[in-house]
Amino acid sequence: MKVVANYRIRHETRYDYSSDVAHSHQLLHLVPRPAPFQECHEHVITISPAGYRRSDDVDAFGNPVTRIEIEQPHRTLVVGTQMCVRVHPRPVLAAADTLPWERVVAELGYTGRELGHETLEAGRFRHESPYVRVKHAFTAYATDCFPPGRPILACAEALMTKLNHELTYAPGETTIATPLAEVLQRRRGVCQDYAHLMIACLRSRGLAARYVSGYVRLLTPRTAVAGATAAAIGASHAWVAIYSPPFGWVQLDPSFIKVSPCPSM
Repeated sequence: MKVVANYRIRHETRYDYSSDVAHSHQLLHLVPRPAPFQECHEHVITISPAGYRRSDDVDAFGNPVTRIEIEQPHRTLVVGTQMCVRVHPRPVLAAADTLPWERVVAELGYTGRELGHETLEAGRFRHESPYVRVKHAFTAYATDCFPPGRPILACAEALMTKLNHELTYAPGETTIATPLAEVLQRRRGVCQDYAHLMIACLRSRGLAARYVSGYVRLLTPRTAVAGATAAAIGASHAWVAIYSPPFGWVQLDPSFIKVSPCPSM
């Protein structure tokens, strides 16, 4: 039986400064990205102090963004959002039905031929970025996950499982600036490190992978927050999407070992 899940989400970020901030610019990524399996029915952003300028836009990657400018002195900034999101069931994908990984690498490479829109778009996610380096060390680490002729999604699932088993989830031991080479060496980090390391292993092999951020619903006792009900517990989270023809983008979560088609929240 297919089940539709409805979520009411409240997210608040608070900044407390040691002295007055005279002029502030903020870029917010708080509006859910449109996707085939989710709908945002309600969405409100609140900002304190009042008296700010706001503009809504879509960035180069198709993500809704909100820009705000505050011109009055302030020592506290509170940004909140409330939304109602409906998430629909997703089909189960067979990894064996995806193309061999070497063929995907070849199709993503530019050889002078005309590329289709989907392939051209995926090619944007094959290269280095500020948090993802392309290095031989990452290719070598994932070598056992990519035997010749193996379907790309099967390779990605093997890599996801490898990272989940070999890395230790260790909050507070890394920051957004911790180099991936250090994460690989120490094998410790949080969801963003798992995601960035998996992306680095895929891009270093010539595949297209991108970073996805959103929310994860936590129900186990070890993640419970004092005073909260199980249904209300949640956290910001990061995972990975890999271009897996013929299914397109498929999400994988190396922190929790989960596979799901299409972009999520």
